Amino acid sequence: MRKKLVVGNWKMHGNLLENRQLLESVVTNVSNMHEKAQFAVCVPFPYLPSVQAMLQNTSVSWGAQNLSQFDKGAYTGEVSSGMLVDFACDFVIVGHSERRSIYGETNEVVAEKCAAAQRAGITPILCVGETYEQREAGITEKIIKEQLDAIIQSIGIDFFNQAVIAYEPVWAIGTGKTASPQQAQDVHAFIRKIIANQNSVIADVLLILYGGSVKASNAQELFMMPDIDGGLIGGASLVADDFVAICRAASQ
Repeated sequence: MRKKLVVGNWKMHGNLLENRQLLESVVTNVSNMHEKAQFAVCVPFPYLPSVQAMLQNTSVSWGAQNLSQFDKGAYTGEVSSGMLVDFACDFVIVGHSERRSIYGETNEVVAEKCAAAQRAGITPILCVGETYEQREAGITEKIIKEQLDAIIQSIGIDFFNQAVIAYEPVWAIGTGKTASPQQAQDVHAFIRKIIANQNSVIADVLLILYGGSVKASNAQELFMMPDIDGGLIGGASLVADDFVAICRAASQ
């Protein structure tokens, strides 16, 4: 049975005082849930040292929101996988829709970043998903297959032995819109089928998170779906009570 995972994505939010208040509340309230689910936060790069200090020896893991595909070099402003290792990151988000749409990350670049994360021993959270226009055009499965195929062809199916997938319908991120539990389940099942066609053992244990406006009010219904293994949580991860409620739903 797959152990659910809830990951907070703070995006470009936070400051030292707010972060401490948020994490103190989260750690206190999820400490008795860790046997039934896993919890993590992915934070802006400058806060990795303080978040590591606060979360080590707790039941909450931590990670980053992006990394460079390069190990080192003249890449001003970039952060390498080795730098994330220095702060003991367990996870890194790769290919988030905002990275793809705002910063032009292609499927090929995302695959290179996934490989860099795994080489460093960091678990990549690979984001896949379609835009509203693509959903309306009926090509959701085509888009997601292309995103997954880029990984399989570049790295191989074994990549998914040490990775997490997050399905994030772009039209449901930060919009207040949410895929219905059945809509989300259908895509999650499609993703697992793609992996199973290559390796059914990997598919059975692969965690596939849902990442589209998950809230305290809809988390339990989403997490009850057979192929939804937790959530990648945006705005709600910045409010302790909301994030804790989502974590509680995952641990039921």
